[in-house]
Amino acid sequence: MEHTRQSNQPDAPQGEHKSPVEIEVKFRVADVNTLQQRLTALGFQQQTPRTFEHNLLFDTPDHSLRGTRSILRIRRYGDRWVLTHKCLPPDFDPAERLKHRLETETVIEDGMALATVFERLGYVATFEYEKYRTEWTDGTGHCVIDETPIGLFAELEGSESWIDRQCSALRLAPHDLLTLSYGRLFEAWKEETGSAAAQLTFAECGTSAG
Repeated sequence: MEHTRQSNQPDAPQGEHKSPVEIEVKFRVADVNTLQQRLTALGFQQQTPRTFEHNLLFDTPDHSLRGTRSILRIRRYGDRWVLTHKCLPPDFDPAERLKHRLETETVIEDGMALATVFERLGYVATFEYEKYRTEWTDGTGHCVIDETPIGLFAELEGSESWIDRQCSALRLAPHDLLTLSYGRLFEAWKEETGSAAAQLTFAECGTSAG
């Protein structure tokens, strides 16, 4: 996440990049107002108000990035463009209870121009997803609330010990925690609903944000 922060380090100035190991976990949200009240009580402050976010993933024609559980993404968050690459860390544990990814990210000036460059280099746009995101922080870690076409989710991102403390404070049980990407959650949703949607957008899924 960029200004939407998906790392444990401060945002990089434009023209610079960061490459930390991202540690995060998702959970479903039953009621946004209740969650926001709990975050406030825990000392969180809203960092970024509810903002529309559009994401486009690229891959090789033979889906080699997906095959190695890597992503190459152009994101537009409000008026901000960010390029992100994620891959598995060298010490990846398939049984991990929190999601760990090596992330390299940089702010860019024109996402559509970069998309054209990718396509001319042989990459193809393979998946599109969108959501409305609200960002909260307690100064140490982050909680983002995502209104997606397939439901409400939140992500906790920070150190493992910080995430564990917040899960306890928010009364989240182990079975509440999700390490799946939105792409994988979308696949599960399609299987459950029988939807023919090809992209995780409000228009294709036939849903609207609250």
